[in-house]
Amino acid sequence: MSNDRRIVLFDFYGVIGLQQRPGALAEMAARCGAPVDAFTEAYWACRPPYDAARQSAPQYWTALLRRLSVPAGGDMIEELRRADIDSWSRVDGRMAAYARSLRGRAEVAVLSNIPADHADVLLVAQPWLRSLDHLALSGKMKVAKPEPAAFHHCVTAMRAAPADFLFIDDRRENVRAAQAIGMRGHLFTRLEELAPLIDTWLPPGSP
Repeated sequence: MSNDRRIVLFDFYGVIGLQQRPGALAEMAARCGAPVDAFTEAYWACRPPYDAARQSAPQYWTALLRRLSVPAGGDMIEELRRADIDSWSRVDGRMAAYARSLRGRAEVAVLSNIPADHADVLLVAQPWLRSLDHLALSGKMKVAKPEPAAFHHCVTAMRAAPADFLFIDDRRENVRAAQAIGMRGHLFTRLEELAPLIDTWLPPGSP
């Protein structure tokens, strides 16, 4: 139940975590002998069910390779899976420190589209995420942004109201989806723009 709370809800990749490592998709395409453009198109087109745990990692990679007419051997699938996880492993240290620094001023949570096997690796590499007020990972909760249910999950889990949230994401469609259910939304570009916005949003007298 809301008591005029302040909850900063961060996307992870593109905000705290860096975007996929440049060149990673080209390397994966080369591994399976596919053109980079075709591989990239298939990579993203097949992704939503994997992000939302409606497909396992082997099912995702099998569907992707089938789309490219590439035989889906077990060794290749595992190599691609591991390369994919590694390509998303970089974190912006400044943003991670900033998110943690807000804990004394607001509640802090993360809502991220991430497959379940990626999430397992992320939580080992970034154990501080478990200390946040809530952690909503699509592969674990089985729904992905921009589906409204992803945002409602956070509202329900935190026993809050949509108006209690400031949602920060680098994708406009996700920000609009959050705003559609009553959250405040901000399209992330850089910390220097975000920090003053949060300072203004927090109640006067916040530490």
